[in-house]
Amino acid sequence: MSKHFTSVLSAGFGKFASKEFPSIIQHIINAGYVKLMGLDMSEFREPCRYKTLNKLFTRAFEIPRPIPEDKSKLISGVDALITDAGTIVDGKAYQIKGMSYNIEELFGVYHKDTVEKVEGGEFINFYLSPKDYHRYHMPMDLQVLSLTHIPGKLYPVNFPLLRNKKDLFIENERVILECKDKKGRYQVLVLVGALNVGKMIVTFEPKVQTNSDIREPQHYEYENLWLERGELFGWFEMGSTILTFSKKGSIVPEVAINQKVSFTDVLGIIK
Repeated sequence: MSKHFTSVLSAGFGKFASKEFPSIIQHIINAGYVKLMGLDMSEFREPCRYKTLNKLFTRAFEIPRPIPEDKSKLISGVDALITDAGTIVDGKAYQIKGMSYNIEELFGVYHKDTVEKVEGGEFINFYLSPKDYHRYHMPMDLQVLSLTHIPGKLYPVNFPLLRNKKDLFIENERVILECKDKKGRYQVLVLVGALNVGKMIVTFEPKVQTNSDIREPQHYEYENLWLERGELFGWFEMGSTILTFSKKGSIVPEVAINQKVSFTDVLGIIK
């Protein structure tokens, strides 16, 4: 089966973004991107210091942000906009108000049993725009039980598509992390790919190769893999979305739709 056109476009842009141009040209590219997208570079190196556009996309903080000491605080693992949040009912969540989808289809065949384990719990959607910090961190201490990479398309995940493209998250390429918290309750994180580059990096699993020739889901299981709250576990090579699903009663979120959040912001309580 041939690649979807969104994957072809993303691969082409990825080659451009990964190319190291002569310094003067790279400076123009980087400065143009910063101005066009309105990036706030106050916590990062100067734009001209990044040798490729992709290195600018995936920039790390120059000075780490402090993480709240109280372990009962749920934090945002990303800089993003909350596009929807609410309660999981009858195995359904919302990609945006009025546009529901089945979590079982999102999670895929390896995580069918997990759908029941988050029924009645909370979902939160985090949209990372092209101007946002692209790295993702853990919102709480979690044990990663398994990971599944599900190949798919790379449609944009912006508001026009969220409002009009049914099952957008299900059609797009994604990485599912099935986890347990300190009290043994299930927490699921889903990384959703998007147009342009389309790469999702997972630091603890280098076998994950997104926007590649892989056509079937790839599943990996782990023993005693714990990641701490605030710990880096990867990055998007362009803007995209992270979806979180929590067992009923495990968290009390304090978030609002269309709320802009930053990594380390407190988003609620871990019960």
